[in-house]
Amino acid sequence: MAKSALSFVCQNCGAAYNRWQGKCDSCGEWNTLAEEDVTGATTMPVSIRSKRKGRLFALESLTGKSQEAPRLSSGMVELDRVTGGGFVRGSVLLVGGDPGIGKSTLLTQATSMLARAGHRAVYISGEEAVAQVRLRAERLGLADAPVQLAAETSVEDIVSTLSEGTVPRLIVIDSIQTMWTDTVESAPGTVTQVRASAQALIRFAKKSGAAIILVGHVTKDGQIAGPRVVEHMVDAVLSFEGEGSQQFRILRAVKNRFGPTDEIGVFEMTGLGLREVSNPSELFLSERDLGSPGTAVFAGIEGTRPVLVELQALVAPTSLGTPRRAVVGWDPSRLSMVLAVLEAHCGVKLSGHDVYLNVAGGLRIQEPSADLAAAAALVSSLVNAPLPTDAVYFGEISLSGAVRPVPQTSARLKEAAKLGFGRAVLPESARAEVSEAGLSLHSVGGLTSLVAEIAARGVPRGNRPANREGAAAEKNATPERFRRKEG
Repeated sequence: MAKSALSFVCQNCGAAYNRWQGKCDSCGEWNTLAEEDVTGATTMPVSIRSKRKGRLFALESLTGKSQEAPRLSSGMVELDRVTGGGFVRGSVLLVGGDPGIGKSTLLTQATSMLARAGHRAVYISGEEAVAQVRLRAERLGLADAPVQLAAETSVEDIVSTLSEGTVPRLIVIDSIQTMWTDTVESAPGTVTQVRASAQALIRFAKKSGAAIILVGHVTKDGQIAGPRVVEHMVDAVLSFEGEGSQQFRILRAVKNRFGPTDEIGVFEMTGLGLREVSNPSELFLSERDLGSPGTAVFAGIEGTRPVLVELQALVAPTSLGTPRRAVVGWDPSRLSMVLAVLEAHCGVKLSGHDVYLNVAGGLRIQEPSADLAAAAALVSSLVNAPLPTDAVYFGEISLSGAVRPVPQTSARLKEAAKLGFGRAVLPESARAEVSEAGLSLHSVGGLTSLVAEIAARGVPRGNRPANREGAAAEKNATPERFRRKEG
């Protein structure tokens, strides 16, 4: 019998140490090291393992026909968009998100739709009892779906049960942190157990051809808990994002071996579960603050889908020694760079002001083409100059103050024209690749010209005219579907 080897493993990143220490050197977290048995996942004697010979397998060449991986549609268009067209047979997906964001609701709806289509779908919960899962299905109106339920945490029992009869097309494990296997001697939820349980389930998926979805917990900084090696083992990693106070939910592909990694799916949380949003731009712009300084509409691209979203900025004098910089939905480093360019090349002094930037609707923007819209919103708030309500902005700002072109300009303009916008502010070098989109194009080569144009329309605070003629003109310049009701 092999002697057990004990090691201290970080429960946050999976790094192993020979002795206990308060801080993990790999991830920097404190008090995350726990003692675990890392001898391995086999009970075969050493004498037999040393004499075992490997089996022969066939080698193939690079030439030959490669067939498209067969996919199974989930019945949810937004989920299929993120996965690349549906679930691939034998694939394993890892879905992570904050507690209460709607992971179990999403997967309950997906398994119910597959079961109603005639496929065998199994939902195994390690956190809830079967009665609790049934209550959720009744609330969602899915109690009549022939989904097979179980409340089990033993991986060996799960694999043995699912191997009997027809192979399931989709299996949901909620969650991987609650699973445990007999092959390792550690408590459920530890790094060793999570890694061994995930490996056993992945082996079953590749052998049987069933698609498995693993639900993973997240840490306080939004990362999926457990060892990072689990993310490398699975075929796709999906992140379910959203604010608890917002009804919008974003499903984003962080890793996908069978499809693009920049696609997003948009859902709206309702009393009857998650509702798919086919046109997220109209939803994100439905509650715009028309005519208010500091708001700009950004025409972005998420994967292959153009998305229009409102950027809100607030610049206010500060009484602190160090001005406050707060940003929600955008990269804080990107905001610091835009502020530096505005002060260095455009003469916009923001060192004595607090700056707040928010992406409306709970969407998180990752592309640098939002630089121009953010700069326009910041200057608009500083000089109290409302931007045109029928204009969209996009472009990347360089450190020299130049506005650089961005990809897929035509798709951005077509989406803006479809939603009723009349003009677009875009990089000057991008006009050559723009097809006729029915918009009035205003190209800018540098940030200085745009700042000067916005500052020229500035009005001292408290002196903005509010006559009926000006309000009527502003209302007529607003797209019809975004006009707010007055009364």
